[in-house]
Amino acid sequence: MPGPAGRLDAVLVCGGQWHDFDYARLQLLSSLAEYEHVRTRVFEDYDCIEALATADLLVTYTCNRVPDDAQQDALAQFVSRGGRWLALHGTNSAIDRTAPGSPSKYVTPRTLGTIAPVLGSQFLGHPPIAPYTVEITDPAHPLVAGIDSFEVTDELYVSELHPPIQILAHTRFVGESTGFEEGHTADDEPRPVLYLKDHGRGTVCYFTLGHCRGRFDVQDLGIDDLGRVDRGSWTVPQFRTVFERCLSWAVTGNGATAHDRPVLR
Repeated sequence: MPGPAGRLDAVLVCGGQWHDFDYARLQLLSSLAEYEHVRTRVFEDYDCIEALATADLLVTYTCNRVPDDAQQDALAQFVSRGGRWLALHGTNSAIDRTAPGSPSKYVTPRTLGTIAPVLGSQFLGHPPIAPYTVEITDPAHPLVAGIDSFEVTDELYVSELHPPIQILAHTRFVGESTGFEEGHTADDEPRPVLYLKDHGRGTVCYFTLGHCRGRFDVQDLGIDDLGRVDRGSWTVPQFRTVFERCLSWAVTGNGATAHDRPVLR
């Protein structure tokens, strides 16, 4: 696991569809650069089995990137042996377009396989992007301590859950996930926004926020120029604070700052 003189090896997977992955990658690498003992290898998909075998931490920001069977095994083994996986936004998504004439545009097939239980959830759908309130579920937890409820304009994820999970922040939603075959809700139950999921000796920290989209990121949907840039939660101070804490957790295993020595598991 740890290399010479406390070096830590990180794997960053950032890529997919319908998001500004250039922007997200820049934010993630800039934050990782605050930890001088972390060396990061960057991938656009899960073709990173060799890197995962010696990695100490994994950070993913993807949409509709589905690992194959061998990659699923490698991801599960990484967490099981004690790895820390910070999974952001659409990491839990597997999305297909439906045939013309179907009542919905998108389906969410269960092609994540064994990784959905490791992650603790699989994306089903989201309503149109609009403001909503994130409520703190466990205010005593270091990742959210001192954070009051806050408002974001982001994709609100309705997901199929794979408990047990430790929910740290949530929102509520009743209504339609417009355009999706699933994700329609009639019960005002909490929808996890930030949670922890143990697997073997390791842990996944899942944070559903972080949507971002540039003008030219949905051309495959027939929109040549969206005419605007969306930065979602990235402009919200509370999101930034929680995100930086989550990244610190991924690096150190606790709430240490970027300049603290790592606490290794």
